[in-house]
Amino acid sequence: MLARIALGLTLALAATTAAVAQEPDLIFKKSTVWRALTPDDKLAVYGIDDPVVEGVACHYTTPERGGIAGTFGVAEEVSDISLACRQVGPVKFKQKFGQGDVVFSERRSLIFKKMQIVRGCDAKRNTLVYMVYSDRPIEGSPKNSTSSVPLMPWGTEVPPKCGEWMNS
Repeated sequence: MLARIALGLTLALAATTAAVAQEPDLIFKKSTVWRALTPDDKLAVYGIDDPVVEGVACHYTTPERGGIAGTFGVAEEVSDISLACRQVGPVKFKQKFGQGDVVFSERRSLIFKKMQIVRGCDAKRNTLVYMVYSDRPIEGSPKNSTSSVPLMPWGTEVPPKCGEWMNS
């Protein structure tokens, strides 16, 4: 019995770690603040695939600080992050998931702040809902962005019902 529990916890941790460990694809960067002798501040657009839901991709734009602190990776990044998620192929669920499960996570400061993209299911509308936000252990951030992906037929394939893939 304990072996089954340990195996279940190990598999759950591995699935969570895989979602969090995903490397985003850099699409492009655009300078927003010119800085002499050091890198400029930029907006960077990244793409990720949902690790649990095949056929759904998200793009997010995040500010990246330049200057000396940004160069050495010690600048605290601001929490202004935008998000857009879309169905990019036939949707297939790889495993069951819970409301608010982490799809992607990334540090936004040296120690405390991190950005997270989480997923939920609006079963009534058969729509996946993604939210990006940044958090800190002491003082959270209300800045967030939400994107919805209604599950639609792709070619002749009937879309699955996201509510059937939710953990009870």
